[in-house]
Amino acid sequence: MSNSLKSKIESAPIAQDGPWASVGEHPNAITNRFYTYERVQEIVKFIQIIVPTKPEIAIICGSGLGGLAELIVNKTVIPYTDIPHFPKSTVVGHRSNLVFGTLNGLNVVCMQGRFHPYEGYTTATCAFPVRVMHMLGAHTLIVTCAAGGVNKSYSVGDIMLIKDHINFPSMAGNNPLIGHNDERFGPRFPPVGHAYDRKYSLQMKQIANKHNFELREGVYCALGGPCYETIAEINLLRLLGVDAVGMSIVHEVTLGAHCGMRMLGLALITNKCLSEYDSTVEAVHEDVIRISELKANELQQLILDFIDGIKEQQI
Repeated sequence: MSNSLKSKIESAPIAQDGPWASVGEHPNAITNRFYTYERVQEIVKFIQIIVPTKPEIAIICGSGLGGLAELIVNKTVIPYTDIPHFPKSTVVGHRSNLVFGTLNGLNVVCMQGRFHPYEGYTTATCAFPVRVMHMLGAHTLIVTCAAGGVNKSYSVGDIMLIKDHINFPSMAGNNPLIGHNDERFGPRFPPVGHAYDRKYSLQMKQIANKHNFELREGVYCALGGPCYETIAEINLLRLLGVDAVGMSIVHEVTLGAHCGMRMLGLALITNKCLSEYDSTVEAVHEDVIRISELKANELQQLILDFIDGIKEQQI
C-alpha cells in the first residue's frame, strides 16, 4: 500500500488532541492527557482559595476508616463534588470529602473516601489526587485500607504494616503512569522498590510496641475487584508470598513514588481469605465495614502517634 493511501487513523500519533487520536490508545494515557500539570494546578488554586494553609501530611482513608478525619481540628471540609475535575467515591464506607486541618499540631489533608478501578475509573484517575495533595504541600503520604488476610497466621482485626506490594494491575499493563510523562510531576521511570519508607516503618513498629499493639508486617497485593478472590487465586497469592490482598493503595503509592513523597502503609485485616473448598464462609462487604469500625480506634492511635513523631523528631 502506498503512503498516500494510508488512513489518517492508522498514522495518527498517540497523545494528539482528542480521544480518537489513536485506535489503540490506553485509557490511562487519555486520563493523563486530561490531568495535565496545568489542570492539576487549576484544582490546587481552587482549593487554596478555600484553605490557604499548606498541608504537610496527606492521608487516604480506606473502607470504614474515614473516622480519622473526625479527629482533625480547625477543619475545613470540601466535598469532592465541589472540586473542579474531581471524581467522587461511590462505595459504601467511603465518604467523598477532602478534609483539611491539624492533627497533633501538623497541617494535614485527608481523603475521606478513595477511588477504585472497579467503580469504572482508570487507575490514573484513582491516583491523581495524590498529585493534588503533593502540589498543595504534602511531603508524606499515609495510606490505609481494609484487606483480606492471605497469610494463614493472620486473624480478623490484625493491623499489617505494609513493607512492599505486588501491583497486579500494573503487571497487566494498567499502570497509572502510562501515557505522556511530564517531568514536573516526576521522572519517566520512577523507582518503587523502596516506596514504603524504612524509617517510617521503624517508627511505626516502635509506636505499636509502646501501646502493646500486635503489628503484623507483610506484603500487600492489589487485584482489580470488585469480586472477592477465588480459592485458587488465594492459594496462588500465598505461594507468591502475599500476606494481604485488596483492591486499592498500589495506584496511589505509585504516584506518590513518582512525586518523591515519603510513604507509610497500613492494612486492617477485615476478613480471612477463603482457601479451602469445603469452607462455607464467604467475605461480605458489610463485615469489612463492621470490623473496620471496631478496630478504627487502634489504627487511629497509631497514626496520631506517628504524626506526633514526625512533628517532634522530623523523622
